[in-house]
Amino acid sequence: MKREIDFTQGSPRKLILAFYWPLLMTSMLQQFYNFADTWIVGKGLGDNALAAVGNMGSLFFLIVGFSFGLANGFGVLVAQSYGAKDMKRLRNRLAGVIELGIILAVVLSVSSVIFLPHALRLLQTDELIIGDSLKYGYIVFGGLSAGICYNISASILRSLGDSRTPLKAIIISSILNLGLDSFFIFVLHTGVEGAAIATLCSQVVSSFICIGRLRKIDFIKLSREDFGNERMIFAELLGNGLPMAFMNSITAVGCMVVQYFVNGYGVVYTAAYAACSKYLNLFMNPATTAGNAMSAYTSQNYGAHKFERIRDGLYVCLGISTITYLIFGSLMVIKPQFLAGILLSGQDQIALVCQFLPRCGIMMICVDSLFVIRSAVQGMGKPMLPMVSGILEMILRISVISFFIGSIGFAATAYAEISAWIGALLINAFALYIELRPKLMRNNVYFSKIKSV
Repeated sequence: MKREIDFTQGSPRKLILAFYWPLLMTSMLQQFYNFADTWIVGKGLGDNALAAVGNMGSLFFLIVGFSFGLANGFGVLVAQSYGAKDMKRLRNRLAGVIELGIILAVVLSVSSVIFLPHALRLLQTDELIIGDSLKYGYIVFGGLSAGICYNISASILRSLGDSRTPLKAIIISSILNLGLDSFFIFVLHTGVEGAAIATLCSQVVSSFICIGRLRKIDFIKLSREDFGNERMIFAELLGNGLPMAFMNSITAVGCMVVQYFVNGYGVVYTAAYAACSKYLNLFMNPATTAGNAMSAYTSQNYGAHKFERIRDGLYVCLGISTITYLIFGSLMVIKPQFLAGILLSGQDQIALVCQFLPRCGIMMICVDSLFVIRSAVQGMGKPMLPMVSGILEMILRISVISFFIGSIGFAATAYAEISAWIGALLINAFALYIELRPKLMRNNVYFSKIKSV
């Protein structure tokens, strides 16, 4: 059965929603099993173990976020070729993606394992949790190739309009992950390394499923000729992928600095911040998914020069983000203590989470809109201003946390997030305006001339 979607024909709303729901289920399942990891670790091993795993979040985002940004950048160019119906160029780009992906996996895996102990000490990781952080980190980063393979293969499938295969992969790997998590921690009593092994095994399975689907798509089957002209293809792929990768990494650096200041206040702050980060990632997920849908939709239509369809798709995805903000933002404002109690048992930690969630819940519309607008800009092959917005996010996070955590305490972590969201949204909204408006105006003039003739 054909699973690929051509976004250049048909109703934007119907096409986006048909693509969005499997994509959302995929993302929510990913967040769910990350959340389940946290719950199992916290309830099975205690708040200190939770702090150790949560402490790896910013480091993991730094490395995996870089590879995810590259994968998305590569996927934009694949989608543009697909939208333009240029299959030869599409296959050339896919060949380049495979070669660069192998290099990326080896370099990132080796370097992250080597520098992990130094990074943890730079983050002021408490001696109570540094041992567990290392155990968890060595396994996860040592098996980074599996995660990179999944990110790249899933990005290619999304660029072709296939959101069902990544969903199938995540359903199977989530079941496996939860089963292995429980078995390792509650039966074998392996500690945090059991959670890391479970995550690694699930990533291997999801990668194989996505690669298996790619091998069945006839128009992307590669031959030896498709691997020629690597220098030009590599330059093209890296020119679009690196700014998106650096944007993620720069954002991660800002998060790491926040983590540094949080860790300086002890394990109670670290555990509370780990729980806050889990909820924030979970509740932002529907809007992040709308952004991923917008990226694939925009890329194909940009390749086909159908700019009015990009505008129409933007309205659909912003509508999705607004609805999810009303649901999850309200939950963060109304039920912070209930949410905190699910992951944490210490009253001090729960009280800190209750400072963070309501503040961020009120302002989540900014970050939800940011995901959609930034993805539209990136989908048009314009990654530089989004990268600049990543730099601004980093500066704002670092400035707010460093100036205010000493005076207002843990609440500064929430204000650091909010200020970063607002700054990045303004830059990306400006970038979208200056990129899309002239093309819409030229198209309107062109069609007016045709009608007058």
